[in-house]
Amino acid sequence: MIHRVRKPYIAGNWKMNLDRARSLDLIKTVKGRLGDGNDREVAFFVPSIYLADVSAVAQGSPLGVGGQNLWFEANGAFTGEVAPRMLREVGADRVLIGHSERRHVFHEPDEWMGKKVRAALDCDLLPIYCVGETLEERKGNRTDRVLKRHLETGFEKIRVEDAHRLTIAYEPVWAIGTGETATLEQIGQAHRAIRKWCVQRVGEEAANLMRVLYGGSVKADNAKEIMGVDGVDGLLVGGASLQADTFLPIIEYDLR
Repeated sequence: MIHRVRKPYIAGNWKMNLDRARSLDLIKTVKGRLGDGNDREVAFFVPSIYLADVSAVAQGSPLGVGGQNLWFEANGAFTGEVAPRMLREVGADRVLIGHSERRHVFHEPDEWMGKKVRAALDCDLLPIYCVGETLEERKGNRTDRVLKRHLETGFEKIRVEDAHRLTIAYEPVWAIGTGETATLEQIGQAHRAIRKWCVQRVGEEAANLMRVLYGGSVKADNAKEIMGVDGVDGLLVGGASLQADTFLPIIEYDLR
């Protein structure tokens, strides 16, 4: 049995899915099952166009609501982008940064990541910063090198006192939406490498406050064993977070 020093964090990333009605129904259902939230943290990362409505429905519960991306400037000629203050104004309290789809589909460069993390923190948004390797990088034994690069760029503007507000999500790109899940050994190795790097960067005390999540084809039938891996503090869930009957068993991974 894993002795946890950090509260488990289960996050659902809706990506570009659901409509307004189904979004609000899902929030209502999950909200009704959360209790006081003392034993685990649960959040949804929703399309920005639904943030205000979702935040209003989630109000009065411990359910966190976040944006899926942001730009690092407060305002300006950045058509189609969303500033950190805009996310805050419509009720978001957190944000995803560096998700593999932003990196690989939209070609966001490493150089943006540190600026985005800093901008989020400066606007009181709690970032989940995503890192992870492609299949080619995994096969080329470059996983540790990729994780180090992602962490170095994302932490470029991080101070020790920021660490407790930052969450890292390890997402092997080859396991996202593919049905493939990294082995428990692979997950453990990656999480140990991330934790070791964080200790070197911000010190053991600060690093121990940071949670490291796993994301990549997480489902109800593998959530419990993944959460049983030493060093895994939570889960970043994609497709299985779109319906209550597939997401609730993940939230309640230890209650079944």
